[in-house]
Formats: sequence, C-alpha cells, structure tokens
Amino acid sequence: MRLTGMIDDALRLLMYLAQQPDRLCTIAEIAAAHGISEAHLMKIAHQLGLAGWIETVRGKGGGTPLAAPPQVISLGAVVRNIEPDFDLVECPADGDPCMIIGQSHLNTVLLGALQSFMRHLDGHTLAELLLSPGNPAAGPSPSACVVRSC
Repeated sequence: MRLTGMIDDALRLLMYLAQQPDRLCTIAEIAAAHGISEAHLMKIAHQLGLAGWIETVRGKGGGTPLAAPPQVISLGAVVRNIEPDFDLVECPADGDPCMIIGQSHLNTVLLGALQSFMRHLDGHTLAELLLSPGNPAAGPSPSACVVRSC
C-alpha cells in the first residue's frame, strides 16, 4: 500500500500548525515552508476544514489554526478523511469477470493488513509527530519526509 502525496502534505500542514499554536498561519506561509503549491495546499486545507481538523479565519490578519489540540487528532482519522481510495488491488472493469473470485483469499488477507495498518495509525496522534524537548522520541519535524521518499 502506498499513501498519496496528499496525505503527506496534509500531515505537513497539520504539523506546521501544531508547532505554531500561538498564532495564525497562512496557507502561503506553509506552502513556502514546504515547497508545496498554494493551490494544492488550499484544496487540502479545505478538506481538513470540512473534517473539523482546522479552522479558517478570513480577512486581514487571518490564517489557519488547529481546531483541536494535537493530542486528540488521530492520524488514522486524518488519513481516512484525506485518502480517496483504500483499494489494495484492482478488480476487473465493469462487466469483466474476475478470474479468481471464489478461488482466492487475496482480498481477505489484504483487507486484514489494511485494518491492522489503520488500527496502528488510530493509536497515534498528531502530537506524537512533533519534535520537542518534552517529546524526544517523537517523529519527524515538518521539514522531514513523512510519506514520500526523501
């Protein structure tokens, strides 16, 4: 399974906001910090806002804060909100018969793996991804690769 770049960028956005809890950050600022297209990041911010992970403050002095503390933002929930497709194998196009239906447990095995993966993500929060003096075992900083190869 391979997560899309969209989840990578969404996690970068959330991590950036979590590291700036005392101020509003703009999409332009976050995009520049990570070398991400502003238009692409706006789409992601819109999805995160609809899901309730971030807020948006319009107007002069506006920006984007987290809508909840990083300790309560589940990585599994964020991935479910952002990832468009969890199919691990492609089934034949409409009308084409599947040659292994009834003869294989491939989908069952892969679904079990996906469920284990998502349970693992459900057990972790955004706060755990942040490097801080009080959290030395935490994961990567916002500038480090999250999903993509470095």
